[in-house]
Amino acid sequence: MEETMKLATMEDTVEYRLFLIPDESRDPDKHKEVLQKYIERIMTQFAPMLVPYIWQNQPFNLKYKPGKGSVPAHMFGVTKFGDNIEDEWFIVYVIKQITKEFPELVARIEDNDGEFLLIEAADFLPKWLDPDNSTNRVFFHHGELCIIPAPRTPGAESWLPTTPPTIPQALNIIAAHPEKILASESIRAAVSRRIRGYPEKIQVSLHRAHCFLPAGIVAVLKQRPRLVSAAVQAFYLRDPIDLRACRIFKTFLPETRIMTSVTFTKCLYAQLVQQRFVPDRRSGYRLPPPSDPQYRAHELGMKLAHGFEILCSKCSPHFSDCKKSLVTASPLWASFLASLKKNDYFKGLIEGSAQYRERLEMAENYFQLSVNRPESSLAMSPGEEILTLLQTIPFDIEDLKKEEANLPPEDDDQWLDLSPDQLDQLLQEAAGKKESESISKEEKEQNYDLTQVSESMKAFISKVSTHKGAELPQYGSFFLGVCVGPRPHESDSDDLDDEEFEYLGSDDDFETHEPGEEASLKGTLDNLKSYMAQMDQELAHTCIGKSFTTRKQVEPVSQTTDNNSDEEDSDTGESVMATVDVDLNLVSNILESYSSQAGLAGPASNLLKSMGVQLPDSIDHRPTSKPTKN
Repeated sequence: MEETMKLATMEDTVEYRLFLIPDESRDPDKHKEVLQKYIERIMTQFAPMLVPYIWQNQPFNLKYKPGKGSVPAHMFGVTKFGDNIEDEWFIVYVIKQITKEFPELVARIEDNDGEFLLIEAADFLPKWLDPDNSTNRVFFHHGELCIIPAPRTPGAESWLPTTPPTIPQALNIIAAHPEKILASESIRAAVSRRIRGYPEKIQVSLHRAHCFLPAGIVAVLKQRPRLVSAAVQAFYLRDPIDLRACRIFKTFLPETRIMTSVTFTKCLYAQLVQQRFVPDRRSGYRLPPPSDPQYRAHELGMKLAHGFEILCSKCSPHFSDCKKSLVTASPLWASFLASLKKNDYFKGLIEGSAQYRERLEMAENYFQLSVNRPESSLAMSPGEEILTLLQTIPFDIEDLKKEEANLPPEDDDQWLDLSPDQLDQLLQEAAGKKESESISKEEKEQNYDLTQVSESMKAFISKVSTHKGAELPQYGSFFLGVCVGPRPHESDSDDLDDEEFEYLGSDDDFETHEPGEEASLKGTLDNLKSYMAQMDQELAHTCIGKSFTTRKQVEPVSQTTDNNSDEEDSDTGESVMATVDVDLNLVSNILESYSSQAGLAGPASNLLKSMGVQLPDSIDHRPTSKPTKN
């Protein structure tokens, strides 16, 4: 049996909260009832978009959250998105649209990294905003991103608190000054760019592939397409104990397999395809040779069948029958179904028809997971849901086999094998590069200025660093603050003034120090200079200087033609040391390191890209002269 370790994955989750704008006319005793009505309205209005969505781990959901401390009662949801970060950004889009459709609502959203919306817009944030003071400042209101500012000086704006606001303070500020808290256009554009294309983008994130699957799985996926994610995760995170259940299949027999079309997300498809796996000989699953045109379909079906079998093996065969009626027994279901009909969820389908029943099944599943499940401990596990469906839905293997001839074509999976250029393009698009800014490789090579390398490195070195690390020119302080921690409050500027540079490099301006301290600093600096001069003299008689490119040597003041005399004086006179060409050595060494990467990722390319320098692939790493400014 193949030994497989269960992967240790981070519990990547996103939390979202919806608050009501304060309204004195609202009856506080009915606050819970009002919020529950909003939950019902939101979930039904957005059902056409949320119902067919395939989530990586958990779906979008809302429940009533009672007030605690300074946080008032509100609607709350949490979704574990795992490896598919698109789930998180889809939720951002949904939250943004909710506040647009319900202007009396204000939303906050954050994940494991905290204010990830600010991280996305790190390049455009104001200097005063950092992880220390960003609490309760970022909201969605009227479909727009809002940031509650801090007063420039204490008491300058009476309506702004000098410390991070509480939730009630923030809600009152948003209600009273909606036009003054709107985030800048560049910040809003950075976030909007990340969610651009929804809801149409949902279809782009899907991948349809043919799979050779047991008939029972085909029938289950017809009713619950979203269960494909649970099965893929079960296979992807399998361990040796899980695989014991797959030595001999009890639920999904291999002899019942038929060809079918399965809809994955691209993330799920990649997780399934990229793993190598050899089934146990006792399982009955055999694969054709890799040269067979249907090899991929057989392999995908085998892996997916293992995932479904693992899910079913984790639940007792005698699980409670009361869970089967969980959806229809809920007091919320009747009103939820009525709201779906009112919002034309069924698209005029005849009640009782096959298509109507299919949409009804999806709605029941959606209701169980997103509306009823957060408050219910009786919700079924994926394995129990699969076994329930197998017991309740009738299916005929022969009828399913007839559908093999009319399967929709598979999607092209060439996106799994991106070339380096295509990957760079995707990364640039994700970073917000405009198409107008992109130029051809030939233009890059013709117009590239090597001075940019040395100038960028000088800019990086001139940045102020703390014990937390150095700040790269390309990134804002908020991004670095999240990664390495808050910056010291005493540093209000990124760059040292010219006067500060002069002071740091000077050896004679010590008027600001006490007399004793001045003498101590003066002596320390003199000793350091003397020590450095001795080091220069020692190195002058070694070969270390030959490893650097130097400027043209300056002729000595007095020179004789007697070589012997030169040799005799070499030990007693001053050696002529050629000045190292710092810029040329810097560029030469970086380019040589870049060339040795052979197109792969490495320290040189990572460092240069972090400073906004993009090198062409065919650059010569042996410069013969110092880069000059145009």
